[in-house]
Amino acid sequence: MKTTIVVSLAIGCATTLACFSERGAGPGPVGAAECNVPVTVIDSMNVIVAINDFAFAPDSILIPVGATVTWVNCEPAIIEPHTTTSDSPGWASPQFAAGERFSRRFESGGVFSYHCEPHPFMIGKIVVQ
Repeated sequence: MKTTIVVSLAIGCATTLACFSERGAGPGPVGAAECNVPVTVIDSMNVIVAINDFAFAPDSILIPVGATVTWVNCEPAIIEPHTTTSDSPGWASPQFAAGERFSRRFESGGVFSYHCEPHPFMIGKIVVQ
């Protein structure tokens, strides 16, 4: 029984990590597991921010310098696309539809506030230390 649990956990972790290992910095298809991950931290250098119900979840995160944040659009297909756009010069993603994602690596420390361009009430903050 214990061996079965350990093997199941190892396969689950490997499958989740494999979803992110091949992802680049631009939009692309999203697997169902990415929207259902119960935690936002994949490992110390990769964090997921889900977009759901017209909100970033979590809306504030703390990451180390060099970490990558991946925003995943988990909205239903009928919802219009979202962006992740820095409030100051930094980054501006293209619009990405339901099932797509956008990644950015943070190479320097600071506080980075951002919003969704088509939905400015959607706001978030990344603290890089």
